[in-house]
Amino acid sequence: MSRLLRVLRTVAYAVLPAEVLLAVCLVAGAAVPLPVLAAAEAAVALLLGAEVFTYVTLRRRGLTGRQAVAELVPVPVLRLVGHELRLMRSLFLWAGRRRDGVGPGDRAFGHARDQAALMYGFTFVCVVETAAVSYLLMDRPTVHAAVLVLDVYTVLFMLGLQAASVTRPHVLSADTLRLRRAGHVDLRIPLDRIAGVRYEPRFTHEPRDGVLDLKVAAQTSVTLELSEPVPHAGLLGRERPVRTVRVHADDAKAFATALREAVNTERPAQAPVTPA
Repeated sequence: MSRLLRVLRTVAYAVLPAEVLLAVCLVAGAAVPLPVLAAAEAAVALLLGAEVFTYVTLRRRGLTGRQAVAELVPVPVLRLVGHELRLMRSLFLWAGRRRDGVGPGDRAFGHARDQAALMYGFTFVCVVETAAVSYLLMDRPTVHAAVLVLDVYTVLFMLGLQAASVTRPHVLSADTLRLRRAGHVDLRIPLDRIAGVRYEPRFTHEPRDGVLDLKVAAQTSVTLELSEPVPHAGLLGRERPVRTVRVHADDAKAFATALREAVNTERPAQAPVTPA
């Protein structure tokens, strides 16, 4: 089965980019020979059929649906698709004034305020660019339609980044701190691993091993020192251990104070966590 999975992934890496290139040629009005078009569509159909057959086989072997998909699709692709879906979902949560992952009894700390002006500025530039390009391409309807779809999605993407930051705050629960940034960072830290909390505004961050900087508008305001490393997965799924985490919150002092109190409550028998 593992050999079949490797073959399917190799074929997918070859067929799917070729299909995208073919679609671009068709949208641009290029003449594509019928045999080439038929062969490409047949290859995609065969690939999908093989993927479905393998998925069903994996499910029969006891894997869950999520596990079967993870076996078929490379981790970077899954994470990129998941990121885009979280951004689009955040738009609906934002419109409904709802938040993600905040349960009863949890304390939420927002972190989107200081980047709002920048994000809205970028979004406005994207809207102006969409209107300008639409005017310039109005005499080329096929190209205009393709570019318009890309431009509209870019606007939604920018709004989705801000919506994800608003609807996915940092969450402090009874035994876990959940740190988030937009739709691609979701780090859970057990409170008993937090050895130090300090209010520390920083505007420069040099990359260092074991240090994670969750910057918002190029700044962090609270630094956490951990007694044991926790794994952090990047956008494409690459994991690395971190022992120092720098984050930002709209009310950083209140966030640091609440976190110290929660940590001291979690481990009353140990030395209390105090500001550095």
